Amino acid sequence: MERLALFILAPNESATVSELLHNWREDALNFLHHDAPKLLVILIGAFVTIRLLRVVTSRMTRLHHRLPSGIRSQQIQTLAGVINGVGVAVVFFVALLQILALLGINLGPLLASAGIVGLAVGFGAQTLVHDVINGFFILMEDHFDIGDGIRTAGVKGTVEQMSLRRTVLRDDDGTVHIIPNSQITLVSNMTRDWSQVALKVTVAYDEPSDRIVSLLQQIGEDVRHDPAFEKDIVSDIQVPGIDRVGIGEADYLMLVKTLPGKQYAISRELRRRIKEEFTKQGIKTPGPGRVFVVDQNAPAT
Repeated sequence: MERLALFILAPNESATVSELLHNWREDALNFLHHDAPKLLVILIGAFVTIRLLRVVTSRMTRLHHRLPSGIRSQQIQTLAGVINGVGVAVVFFVALLQILALLGINLGPLLASAGIVGLAVGFGAQTLVHDVINGFFILMEDHFDIGDGIRTAGVKGTVEQMSLRRTVLRDDDGTVHIIPNSQITLVSNMTRDWSQVALKVTVAYDEPSDRIVSLLQQIGEDVRHDPAFEKDIVSDIQVPGIDRVGIGEADYLMLVKTLPGKQYAISRELRRRIKEEFTKQGIKTPGPGRVFVVDQNAPAT
């Protein structure tokens, strides 16, 4: 009886498998005829859109010199990177949703789960989001650029690297400061457009003021028209006059506007020339201080 039952069931199982294979074949043919072209169009559209985004952003980075002077290369590169990154993510997300819908997958539970995960990640990454948003506005509003000397977040130095998340400064002694952009609330840019040297020259009180001012003006003109420095000085050197009067001395002020970072070399050259000219002209400088001399052999009174 058992052998007879197996003999009877075998044809039914064979028919079921054959029917299943037939259904799969029909489903596959139906997919190839109706859904496969749609899937191919989605993939080609996503590929073309991503390529167009990359072409646009690459041209933005190459043509930044044709844009207005207030827009710097770092801004263009950052904007291009943001457009490319966000654009690619949006294209992938939209294409994925369309493909899943085409495959008959219910997107409701998936979108609900993604929303919950995104909310949890958002709470855990508030500082990172703050860094990125603040970094975006720093770059777009051109607060500073690579090579600028700035003071921010309690430190100062030269900007070496910039990104949407952090800013890297190197100070005068070589220390590197890595600052999250969320910590940058107040920026003092010390090298934007031009720098100014306020040089104080101290001479003896009894030296004629007109003579000192004339000598300083002449020294300033010589440096201003020196081929080694004229490209670094952006305006005429000014000598407003006496800045302070003290006991036995007077301070004269010189103001020099230079290109960013060039003020130190020019101030050193001015000091050298002032010293040489004062020595040549016999200009007296204040004494080192009062010295009291007591004659110990004098009779007591």
